[in-house]
Amino acid sequence: AWVSSLSMGMVFFCSPIVSIFTDLFGCRKVAVIGAAVGLVGLLSSSFVSTIEPLYFTYGILFACGCSFAYQPSLVILGHYFKKRLGLVNGIVTAGSSLFTVSLPFLLTVLINSVDLYNTLRVLCILMFVLFLAGFTYKPLVPNTKEKEGGKKGKFKLPPAKKICNFSVFKVLSYRIWAFGIPAALFGYFVPYVHLMNHVKDRFGDSVPEEVLLLCLGITSGVGRLVFGRVADYIPGAKKIYLQVASFFFIGLMSMMIPLCNVFGALVAVCLFMGLFDGCFICIMAPIAFELVGAQDVSQAIGFLLGLMSVPMTVGPPIAGLLRDKLGTYDVAFYLAGVPPLIGGAILCFIPWVHERQKLKERAKAVDGETTEKMLENESTLVLDTTEKPVKELDSGF
Repeated sequence: AWVSSLSMGMVFFCSPIVSIFTDLFGCRKVAVIGAAVGLVGLLSSSFVSTIEPLYFTYGILFACGCSFAYQPSLVILGHYFKKRLGLVNGIVTAGSSLFTVSLPFLLTVLINSVDLYNTLRVLCILMFVLFLAGFTYKPLVPNTKEKEGGKKGKFKLPPAKKICNFSVFKVLSYRIWAFGIPAALFGYFVPYVHLMNHVKDRFGDSVPEEVLLLCLGITSGVGRLVFGRVADYIPGAKKIYLQVASFFFIGLMSMMIPLCNVFGALVAVCLFMGLFDGCFICIMAPIAFELVGAQDVSQAIGFLLGLMSVPMTVGPPIAGLLRDKLGTYDVAFYLAGVPPLIGGAILCFIPWVHERQKLKERAKAVDGETTEKMLENESTLVLDTTEKPVKELDSGF
């Protein structure tokens, strides 16, 4: 559990650093280098013989490379799409669902035929494809290096405020979002890590547990496409209500897993869980664009993913510890459903807060315009009063 949780957590823990590099050097370079590092980490994992080196090769090196390759794929979309950004995010993120559906069967065949180490080497082919795909990124928004270097191409290190853009935390609605989502994620990934073990404990080897991953993958892909399109029709920060609904249903489905004494009921739970998991994932970038704007979206997503790394890393091992102490996953799944419900309740306040912020900004803008007009009127009055005596003297009166 620690190897997979460390790998999952590191993907998001590195995100603030990735966002800084993306702003400095652009999406293409960061994605290509990240895929290369991930390839090295995965290849080196195939040569270790004990679990301890996997903490570094797979849990850290491979995960860091994936993090550097992952985040630019979200940021680059905002360079090309504005009106249909939700649908585009749904299409792009649905790719991971496609592999969630197909990889379990492929991995089972590979592990049974060529063992684990050669399976990791086969997966290196996918990382190499990702390395080549990174070269297709063509950013339309200039990065910090291009802005600072200008035509001469000399790169000067920008000020610290531009490197780490903490100004996004001045936006109250973003602060609530950035801390509400991690609060929900303490139990979010527990079913994804421990569901297969729970099925073996409850039903033994008599049921095909790969079907559950198949259900999660298919409905997650459908959810990303459907809810990504729906998000384009929801104005402004009200898109957050889709995430609230997704957290509510995922928390409820987590609590229902121990109650499923029939495998068919567990399949139905996984179908709903995958659908709303796709909803949560596909609208993260559109919400970030709404809350902070296109200029700061890279680091806004980076800080959020970095904060998400802590609960994602801690949650599954705690659930595994409860399983070791109690002999069953039931309590772990019940507790895993509570944080998504709490996080969803916190996110409900964001649209109201965001609208109030907009009203204040408009009021300030109106006050500024009226003040400028008053100053202009006063200046014209002063000019008129000074010009009249001069004209009278010139005319001889």
